[in-house]
Amino acid sequence: MLIGLAAKNAILIVEFAKDEYEKGKPLIDAALEGARLRLRPILMTSFAFIFGCLPLWFASGSGAIARRVLGSTVIGGMLAATLIAIFLIPVMFYVIERFGTNRKQGAALGVPAGESRASG
Repeated sequence: MLIGLAAKNAILIVEFAKDEYEKGKPLIDAALEGARLRLRPILMTSFAFIFGCLPLWFASGSGAIARRVLGSTVIGGMLAATLIAIFLIPVMFYVIERFGTNRKQGAALGVPAGESRASG
């Protein structure tokens, strides 16, 4: 479930950023806009999931240790996935899109991969 939520968040951030980039915004602005547009839904989903797992974290009685371990793992994983989605995904979108764009432009100009146009 954690992987599914994290993947959904990442896919939607990239989709929104790519739409903005294709509309003509600069790459960095498109990445930031995608993150800004998805921030509230990501935080709302993450906090709802985390608050739903708090009873596991504060469990007592029979089998409480297993529930606490599960609650701690799920809450920690969701916090990590949220931080990655908010901060790392837009940065990776920018880096990969920039690298891919440079590579496509070089191929369109007839420059083999790994060489620059100036060397020659």
